[in-house]
Amino acid sequence: MQSAVLLALPWIVGPAALAWRLRDSRSLDEQPAVVPPDAPSLSVVVPARDERRNIGRLVRSVLASTYPRLELVVVDDHSMDDTASVAKAAADGDARLMVVTPPPLPDDWFGKQWACAAGAAAATGELLLFTDADTAHGPELHARAVNLLLAADAALVTVAGAQELGSFWERLVQPQIFQLILSRFGGTERVNRSPRPLDKIANGQFLLFRRAAYERIGAHAAVRHTVAEDLALAQRTAALGGRVVLVLGERHLSTRMYASLGELVRGWRKNVFAGGRDAMPFGRVGRLLYPLLLPLAPLSTLAPPVALLLAALGVAPPAAALWGALAGGALLVYWAVVYRSLGHSPLNALGYPLGAAVLLYIVVSATLRGRRVAWKGREYLHR
Repeated sequence: MQSAVLLALPWIVGPAALAWRLRDSRSLDEQPAVVPPDAPSLSVVVPARDERRNIGRLVRSVLASTYPRLELVVVDDHSMDDTASVAKAAADGDARLMVVTPPPLPDDWFGKQWACAAGAAAATGELLLFTDADTAHGPELHARAVNLLLAADAALVTVAGAQELGSFWERLVQPQIFQLILSRFGGTERVNRSPRPLDKIANGQFLLFRRAAYERIGAHAAVRHTVAEDLALAQRTAALGGRVVLVLGERHLSTRMYASLGELVRGWRKNVFAGGRDAMPFGRVGRLLYPLLLPLAPLSTLAPPVALLLAALGVAPPAAALWGALAGGALLVYWAVVYRSLGHSPLNALGYPLGAAVLLYIVVSATLRGRRVAWKGREYLHR
């Protein structure tokens, strides 16, 4: 009994420790919703490839912004669907929308970075906001973010918004992925206070740059062959002396990243290994150990229910059942709290083993692919 309790302590204490690390976070709600009369002009740049499903919502939400001096640049990255025409229809003649098509993709660029670079070249704003086509912007989002940028004298402000979990698989898998990220970086103020560029992270769904700072770091050309370009941009900005500020903005920014199991697997498979290595501490040693460490999170989540199953089948001793019940019960409570905080039924916690199993498949398949990345009909090599 006592040994089972001791062995279960990591599964009991670990989630509590993570919650403690996340408590120190800053909210965009702390910023004013109205910018000063001399606020700089803002260009919202959206790389969009085959985004017919999402682009209309994004365009309408950005053009509903209260920000007074704003333009929207949608970069139609050689889409196979009617992304461009849907964007124009959603704007309904609003002259603030500009749709551009970049030149053909060079061999040594990732598509998103190439589209962002083309959008920045076409934009006229003093500030550049790079955002994804699958986001929705609240009317006060841009004003609050610009006020934070100015007040903090930051080079880059990045907003972590709400994640829309519309399907069964999204609800099971997405929280597992974000826990993996949060366990590395912690709350926003841990990221903001750290003097080490390696501890900086950004959300590519919302990257607000001063144009001068963006150009000083070499723009998207500097990260053209990096799969996690948002992480690389944040770390490069910090390394060159610019201030990076991460803030929560769940009431003002929301994203529906993936809508099916297949999209979840393909989307996270391109990022979780190649991009995650760049966030590892301890330099080359950390990167070498990363393929071994990455599966530990889903494996540790799966271990308690597996122990219970084996004990029920008579394969494992009763002590394993007790350990599995204690550790698994702690995880069940933790995930119930997580789902409640996300606005979903705590009953979703019952599916946490299935979510962990999908995450394990994603990390193993991503590790086997290594630096090879595939996305939207294109093949890349992460460097």
